[in-house]
Amino acid sequence: MIDLVLSSFWETLGMVLASAIVSVVAGIPLAVYLFVKSSYGLSPSRLTYGLLGFLVNGVRSIPYIILMVLLMPMTRFLVGTTIGMWAATVPLAIAGTLILARLCEDGFRQMDRGLIEFGEAYGASHGQIICRIILPESLPMIISSITTVIVSLVGFSAMAGAVGGGGLGDLAIRYGYQRYELELLALIVIILVVMVQSIQMIGDKLVNAVRK
Repeated sequence: MIDLVLSSFWETLGMVLASAIVSVVAGIPLAVYLFVKSSYGLSPSRLTYGLLGFLVNGVRSIPYIILMVLLMPMTRFLVGTTIGMWAATVPLAIAGTLILARLCEDGFRQMDRGLIEFGEAYGASHGQIICRIILPESLPMIISSITTVIVSLVGFSAMAGAVGGGGLGDLAIRYGYQRYELELLALIVIILVVMVQSIQMIGDKLVNAVRK
């Protein structure tokens, strides 16, 4: 049984890491684009921001388990299956990307607008303002947002077990729930709590280090 728990733990860790990487790579540029096109941004476009914001909010409002089911055709196309670790990673990555994009965009809005105006006054291009002012000044917020998203992905990965996503969630349902093995269920809960606490602690330390 210990071997089963360990293999499920590594599956969960793999799902979370893979989807977190995709979320960061896709979510931060999306957040920047949303901010640039918003009324606070460098190149406001009410139509573009409205359409993209509606899409982001619309997908984010779908419960994760339902999102997994809706994305099954895409998942099958991308990874060739709708069950298992890699199948669960596809909706995890999409959910993480959209959550991170919205969190970071909201954070960008909290920036001192004077910094951006200072860059514009010195003739900096939009790319230079983004790379040298917006992103560096927002780095603590970005790290904090990434931490929040990874914690959410841990919870989502557990829910993925309900539809054959593998990992600790699948183990908890098949053995802890269906076979009523409460000791195993308690062990899985403890592992998930430790994972979340560890991720949060590392994230907080990184934020404090960057702020110093």
